[in-house]
Amino acid sequence: MDIIWLTLAGFILLAYTLEAITGFGSIVIALSLGALLLPIDQLLPVLVPLNICMTGYLVWRHRQMIDRPLLLSMILPGMVVGTLIGYALLPWLNAALAKRLFGALVLWFAARELWRLRHAAVQPVRPLWLSRLLSLCAGISHGLFASGGPLLVLALAGTQLDKARLRATLVTVWFSLNSLLTVAFLLDGRLLPALPQVLSYAPLLLIGVWLGERLHRRFNEQHFRIAIYLLLLVTGGLLLVAGH
Repeated sequence: MDIIWLTLAGFILLAYTLEAITGFGSIVIALSLGALLLPIDQLLPVLVPLNICMTGYLVWRHRQMIDRPLLLSMILPGMVVGTLIGYALLPWLNAALAKRLFGALVLWFAARELWRLRHAAVQPVRPLWLSRLLSLCAGISHGLFASGGPLLVLALAGTQLDKARLRATLVTVWFSLNSLLTVAFLLDGRLLPALPQVLSYAPLLLIGVWLGERLHRRFNEQHFRIAIYLLLLVTGGLLLVAGH
């Protein structure tokens, strides 16, 4: 079991470095890789509190870049409602079904993003009602797997946000929703047993933020994303197989 938690530490460092670069992806990467080793419901009470520590720092540091009208009018209302729905549905899913659903989500997202990057596809501007519906679905995914990023990025397709404003707005969403989930984990009794792992992994956040802030300015973000999406593509397929 020690080697499993040590391997998870490597996944967490990779995942939180990516979130510091792009504004999303920490939990979807750490959870998709970690789910190959441990049950999803055992991972979430560890990964979610870690996420609010890092996103809280990034929200404060980049608060001037947050698109508040977009956040308050379009993103958060649907995401909050969806997160509550997803959290309520989670006890009704068995572990194998949850792993297959999450694997399918990861596989779809990675394949879609690779196709878009390969074909240099321009993101279409979506009607507001569709963006709101996708935000609700992203919230449900977040309540189930703390991984609403893929669907929320789809909902925000076509918005005129540069990468700095998009990152600042996204990390504000994750800080808000993961704070809500952490309170839920505290109330349902799952947070306290996970605290030793949370505290032992906390120093990795400092390294991840330090690396991510520098790579955000210097690294070719597209090359980095291609590598991550290829990793997620393989991982999603493995989760689908492992769920059977």
